[in-house]
Amino acid sequence: MKVAIIYPPIRNKNAYPLLTQNRQFKFTNSREVRIYPVVMAYLATMLKNDNHNVLYLDGINLRLSIEEFNNRLIKFNPDYIIIETKAPIIKLHWNYINYLKNELPKSKVILVGDHITFFPEESLELSKCDITVQAGDYDFIIRDYLRYIEGKEKVIPGGIYYWEKGEIKNSGVSKFYNLDELPLIDRDLTNWDIYGEAYLYHPVGYIMSGRGCGGSNSFKNFKSNRKEFKRYETKMPGLCSFCIWQHSFWRCSARLISPSKVVDEIENLYKNYKVKEVFDDNESGAVWCYEWLLDFHNEMKKRNLIGKLFISTNARADSLNDKVCLLLKETGFRLLKIGIESGNDKTLQRLKKDESAEEIMRGVKKAKDYKLIAMLTTMVGYPWEDEEDAKMTYKFTKEIMLYKTHFGDSLQSSIIVPYPGTPLYNEALRNNWFLIDPKDYEKFDMSHQILKTSIDTARWCKKMWRIHLSPIFIIKSLLTIRRISDIKLALRGLISLFGHLRDYTE
Repeated sequence: MKVAIIYPPIRNKNAYPLLTQNRQFKFTNSREVRIYPVVMAYLATMLKNDNHNVLYLDGINLRLSIEEFNNRLIKFNPDYIIIETKAPIIKLHWNYINYLKNELPKSKVILVGDHITFFPEESLELSKCDITVQAGDYDFIIRDYLRYIEGKEKVIPGGIYYWEKGEIKNSGVSKFYNLDELPLIDRDLTNWDIYGEAYLYHPVGYIMSGRGCGGSNSFKNFKSNRKEFKRYETKMPGLCSFCIWQHSFWRCSARLISPSKVVDEIENLYKNYKVKEVFDDNESGAVWCYEWLLDFHNEMKKRNLIGKLFISTNARADSLNDKVCLLLKETGFRLLKIGIESGNDKTLQRLKKDESAEEIMRGVKKAKDYKLIAMLTTMVGYPWEDEEDAKMTYKFTKEIMLYKTHFGDSLQSSIIVPYPGTPLYNEALRNNWFLIDPKDYEKFDMSHQILKTSIDTARWCKKMWRIHLSPIFIIKSLLTIRRISDIKLALRGLISLFGHLRDYTE
């Protein structure tokens, strides 16, 4: 069959939507944020491997006009069209789907995404969408669904919602698949070279070492070998009340891919695509499991890949001790993207982050002691916080940023958004925190203050971003530049910074 995997080129004036592989959605004026959608890339690869004719068309990051995008899609004339969506643009996607059904009436449209996982029937009722997929392993599910349609599978996979005789039916609860069965991603099919971010060396390749958020506080007895993983504690990590992917896609679980399979992806990226850096976009990487990291280190060493390229990853601060940081450094890790969220213990507890401010401070400083780069994420606008609380987070973040500052240290700041379906969204409903109709999904795009708060969210976001412009931070960063490529990275980062600052015009 002919299958199109698409991201329609939606824009808001001069701002581009951050949709691909993004947990937090916004329209941004920065041109430097183009994140590779790993799960969609696996789906495209799986379908191609099943001998389907696949069109992968990311109109957002190819910067296509809507006219050129539609021409390519209509010319391809697919049997199935697959679209990833999120709450802030789902109504735009509904309108676009209605347009597509007029232009391509025989094409069936499949919607996936975190919002769909919470509300699978909504899009079927309010648009001409044919099928929705309620799960994060939608790459496996759609592959198996098309196999079922072709008669190659006897049973329809779980997680599928569809119309039948005027009623919405579903195929039951989706299962978690064995991630070691994932194929090697077809990077050429999925335009890998158009993606990257300002804080990463280019060309960069994206991977995911697993799916879901792990934390050292909950996985003290996790053991591994290269073929199988067994978990001995039932308490699950990654319960942050704002995290849309963890609560929708992964059901508050964490799964890792065997280290040898992850190294297969890295080896392919290095040898065949000459990447300078690999970014692991798994929620907390595999940093929370030392045994996994040790297996990974040995596999990288066996294949003579250590020192050939940089590796960067998401990480939780509570996982960062001497033992872990030393192993990360010896394996070739460069940058850790770490969620701070707040410098206030009361907020961290309310968010169910399972980390204290002291643990976060200690973990990030420990990473910087080993000359690992820290890329921090913070949020502002919690309904229970006041100006003093925001100020505390600002001082907390600034202290970390100025501690042993090394070129590449950076931060991101955003306004808290309680996506529909998350525990934080439900808490906001119970406490009457919304300034908007909670069904006005388009206002969940970070350009609107949607929760009651006594602080000026745009001002504090901008103030956080401007830590980069602190004279001390600039001087320390410049003094640690060691490579010519660092100058390119610095210029790209500066351009991106000014773009982000325009996102929060006062």
